[in-house]
Amino acid sequence: MTPSARLEAILSILGTIGEVRVPMDTVIGDYMRNRRYIGSKDRAFIANRLYEIVRHKARLEWHAKECGASHPTPRHIAMAAYYFFDERTQSNIEKLFDGSKYGPEALTEAERIFLGKLQGRVIEPKDMPLLIRTECPLEHAEALQSLFGGEFEDEMKATLTPAPLDLRVNVFLSPVEEAQKLLKKDNVETKAGRYSPWALRAQDKVHLSRTKAFQKGWVDIQDEGSQLIALACQVEEGQQVLDYCAGAGGKTLALANAMNRKGRIVAMDLDPRRLDKSKQRFKRAHVSDMIEVRPLSEPRHKKWVRRQKESFDRVLVDVPCSGSGTWRRNPDMRWINYGPTLSELLEVQAEILDKVAHTVKVGGRLIYATCSLFEAENEAQITKFLEKNSDFELVSLKNNWPQGHENPCADDMMHLTPNKHDTDGFFTAVLTRTKSQFDDADLSRLTSE
Repeated sequence: MTPSARLEAILSILGTIGEVRVPMDTVIGDYMRNRRYIGSKDRAFIANRLYEIVRHKARLEWHAKECGASHPTPRHIAMAAYYFFDERTQSNIEKLFDGSKYGPEALTEAERIFLGKLQGRVIEPKDMPLLIRTECPLEHAEALQSLFGGEFEDEMKATLTPAPLDLRVNVFLSPVEEAQKLLKKDNVETKAGRYSPWALRAQDKVHLSRTKAFQKGWVDIQDEGSQLIALACQVEEGQQVLDYCAGAGGKTLALANAMNRKGRIVAMDLDPRRLDKSKQRFKRAHVSDMIEVRPLSEPRHKKWVRRQKESFDRVLVDVPCSGSGTWRRNPDMRWINYGPTLSELLEVQAEILDKVAHTVKVGGRLIYATCSLFEAENEAQITKFLEKNSDFELVSLKNNWPQGHENPCADDMMHLTPNKHDTDGFFTAVLTRTKSQFDDADLSRLTSE
């Protein structure tokens, strides 16, 4: 593709993002799928430029308005992006808008004046407002400033960097060092994770599916922070484990990893399509024999859950959430909500906790997790649950972390951030059941339902 054709593709996709209730990565994927003639280098450039633009959305729009575009269009934003990211001159940018068959229309006189005003500007001038330079949505500013305090700017800017590619080694199939050596044979350089004993971090972008380590089931893709949720569960060999919001099975696999394939895991989720996809992952990782898949979309499985009175040693609920902890991985989610509102999510999260609490054994643990930065989805939910359930107590992760591993927890609950831990933003709280909430009559009723 010519540089002008690449720009036209970027403008087309920019005009779609936010106009449809589809995440950016899906919009880009759909565009590429329908244009197979686009080469791999062109695809990479287009995708990388789009992610750069969305990560700098607030700043680029601010500059556009400062330069006279009261309602910035994709063309204004693209001009600013090429100016700031590539340090292109005005004449070079004008040449990209060449009016050719596969390129964008030539600049109007007003657009040329706009482009001229961009010259000499820097991406973060001193007079840029704090919320703009940190790319912080106004509706979340108060909550995030309260959460991070004096570290607000550093924490927010850390969410603007591209996320790394982390791998989890299936240590029952291969030691970490052997997996690392096999990856290196396929020219994939990695380094060990800081916190997770199973983590490797790729040093460059890779096509993992082409590597022997992936094909043999030795490694899987999983952010190190996500792995730490499984580590916080402190599962043991032979235990009974319920992964109630299993999704595509990433944490289910990590739990099986920690259990050394000895025990039983029940994986449940409302989305049967995601669970179906997880089956192939379980098979490739050689753990399908210890994992039961039960989609909650089927009434019989909902009924089954109600009968599981104090049956599980560990119950993990990685609940649906805002996803604010994944902003550096999904920058469009900072600005666009594709699902339920925050208030709706809070109701769902509390409801899930209420639905699964009865399944935890006395002495067993209930693990609540989100990929959210917001206190309302995290500490506040735990506080409300403990107020209603006197048979549970909070386990201090600061004082009860698996031995032999660096503890990422500064307090009783786990708060991971890109700035402090170089992971996605995750929250985890571990609760233990201290006494039974059922008598014999309750048990008889539950098992007969």
